[in-house]
Amino acid sequence: MTRILERFVRHVVKNGDLSITFSDGSTGQFGDAQHPHVHIRFKSAAAERAVAFDPALKLGECYMEGDIEFLHGDMLQLLELVFQNARGGELNQSLWLKLMDQARRFGSLLLDWNTLSRSRSNVQSHYDLSGELYDLFLDSDRQYSCAYFETPDVGLEQAQLAKKRHIASKLVMDEENLSVLDIGSGWGGMGLHLARQFNAKVTGVTLSDEQFSLSNRRAREDGFSGQVEFRLQDYRNLDQTFDRIVSVGMFEHVGPKHYGTYFSKCADLLDRDGVMLLHTIGQHQPPSPTNPFIKKHIFPGGYIPSLSQIITEIEKTGLIITDIEVLRLHYAETLKAWRERFLSHWNEAKALYDERFCRMWEFYLASSEASFRWQDLVVFQIQITHRLESVPLTRDYINQQDHRPYRAKKLHASMRVKSREAEQGRN
Repeated sequence: MTRILERFVRHVVKNGDLSITFSDGSTGQFGDAQHPHVHIRFKSAAAERAVAFDPALKLGECYMEGDIEFLHGDMLQLLELVFQNARGGELNQSLWLKLMDQARRFGSLLLDWNTLSRSRSNVQSHYDLSGELYDLFLDSDRQYSCAYFETPDVGLEQAQLAKKRHIASKLVMDEENLSVLDIGSGWGGMGLHLARQFNAKVTGVTLSDEQFSLSNRRAREDGFSGQVEFRLQDYRNLDQTFDRIVSVGMFEHVGPKHYGTYFSKCADLLDRDGVMLLHTIGQHQPPSPTNPFIKKHIFPGGYIPSLSQIITEIEKTGLIITDIEVLRLHYAETLKAWRERFLSHWNEAKALYDERFCRMWEFYLASSEASFRWQDLVVFQIQITHRLESVPLTRDYINQQDHRPYRAKKLHASMRVKSREAEQGRN
């Protein structure tokens, strides 16, 4: 197996400096001895065989199981070396890998149905992990999506706030008391931001028990009971209309078989004069299967769409795309911050779970960052309306709203009293 893996790596790695110590004790040198230098060791022939025949899945799994260790460098540097070489197409020249890719495409066509029950199960498998885990690496508002780095030196907290403000500007929150639907509302940060800043009436829906519980507790503690409500509900079961719809980091869980249903439902839920903002990870190349490690261990049922897949389904509903922005490298910087924070809290994460989990999570964060830096992942922000007149004629309003003074709107005293009375009535 050593020779098979060695031939595969030598075929792929032309640039960079990679050393591999194989399970038989021999060491191979690959590349042109240029930066970055990475040295890994395989602990078993079985791990060598697995990575040689299915690197997309088995590299992460073997690292997760402790069958690969780093003698120099780290996982992000290894992935940089591999992906930088892959830009020349070397990985695509392997017949075996082409067959694996086609098999995964075929499997997705047959199996990837995100029904109501399966969608809930998929979400729970990731988002119902311990809340203490997410506190280790997310910002204080638990924004678990791409931040918006207005300048290179801005920190994660400020970049996540900028993301919320940027999204709000595209929602055209030009008056108070607008009704807002947040599809995939997470831990409530986006919805609460809209309530504080614009006195919006927010309904958020999530399929995660943890997110449902925490977001409603946050709404109560912040004095927004009666104005902000988070529901444990699938968006497909909603039956009312809203002035605004926002969906941040949820569309990746819909699946291409359900894109038509998603946008048709959004068309029904959005008021005729309303505005919707969809914020989703996407790929700037033609459709391709989800990374098998991410799909199996991190986001079951997840799928990263191409822009062509999204636009085609929006057009079928009669909805109008009024703005598209592509955020390039913003998610790479977000993931860098998350990865560094997670690594600095490794022991706390290990106490919550175990070493295997920590390795899995490190690979997830590193491979995701690498995909945004050196592969084809970006973030799409797509503004959608029923009518051309629903948004201003030029994009100037976006920049103006982004940089208006940040001042939380105060609720009227009567509203706060009403909120407290409602809370006391429950108790």
